Amino acid sequence: MKSLEKRISALQESMAAEGINAYYVTDPFNLRYISGFTGTSGTALITANNAYFITDFRYREQAKAQCAGYEIIIAGGSAAHTSPLRFVQSVVVNENLGQLGYEEEYMTVAKFDELEDIVSARLIPASGMIEALRQTKDQEEITTIQRACEIADAAFEHILGFIQVGMTEIQVANELDFFMRSQGASGVSFETIVASGYRSAMPHGVASDKVIEAGDIVTMDYGCYYKGYVSDITRTIAVGEPSSKMKEIYDVVFQANQLVNEQAKAGMTGEEMDAIARDFIASHGYGDDFGHSLGHSIGLDIHESPNASMHNKQPLKEYTVITNEPGIYLEGIGGVRIEDDIILTEDGNKVLTHAPRHLIIV
Repeated sequence: MKSLEKRISALQESMAAEGINAYYVTDPFNLRYISGFTGTSGTALITANNAYFITDFRYREQAKAQCAGYEIIIAGGSAAHTSPLRFVQSVVVNENLGQLGYEEEYMTVAKFDELEDIVSARLIPASGMIEALRQTKDQEEITTIQRACEIADAAFEHILGFIQVGMTEIQVANELDFFMRSQGASGVSFETIVASGYRSAMPHGVASDKVIEAGDIVTMDYGCYYKGYVSDITRTIAVGEPSSKMKEIYDVVFQANQLVNEQAKAGMTGEEMDAIARDFIASHGYGDDFGHSLGHSIGLDIHESPNASMHNKQPLKEYTVITNEPGIYLEGIGGVRIEDDIILTEDGNKVLTHAPRHLIIV
């Protein structure tokens, strides 16, 4: 298991390589990864030799229990003697820090102005350093994501016995959400997508009050949070007998998904992984109808780096968890998407989502 101490050390190594002698962590996902903290108020300051977790009185005991390897600093609030940024400035002075890396992709202009006003070190935009560490999942992370996927798989089995003609998409989405919570999920990964009939041609068609009709194709894209980590799955079914055209594109998407599950591996670039499905779909005449990338990494957040896309020419690392979600979308007619979560390994991959992929007609 990659302990918090190892994560801190890995960040310090990255800081040294970039010539940054302090790093201020404010992004909630990065903060949880680097500190283990699950509360809602905190920041971290990592220097070459020290790690400080800064929070307020409400989270004193929680921070002590969760943030191994950190000196816990209680700042802000009526009982504190200093604000979080005043503490950061004191460390800058005491440790003679010349530079402070900050997460510009998360920090607001107002927060940056405050940081610049109080802290005397040279501020260096350094987003992406922790995200790079997050790309490779350790065994504990993989086990947690696996459980989130198992809950999503169980939700699909459950919904097959629930969905029927006359229901609205929102009813189906709510049932998926409630069921996943009943299985131990703390919440949903994103707003659940249930798109039926002509709306299934909308890749991000979140559930509406449209009534599901006989013969509709229904695409369900959903997932859950379990102990801080997400799952992300898409399955497309038919409620009643679908049209021959929808059966045709279902088969193409199904085969594209299977090809990726069979061939994807670490060392392949994101562009190469994307091309497995994209080239197959194009060879069947639907290249222009697959308009999004094949997949994205998941972990603490639903969309993490790296992507399996035609724009990513970087090799994908071993133990990256990434989605495989080819689709075909015919405007005004309908669409199909099938999505799995997979772990890339040196000689292949392991598929984490196991709900049936063949066309199911209920």
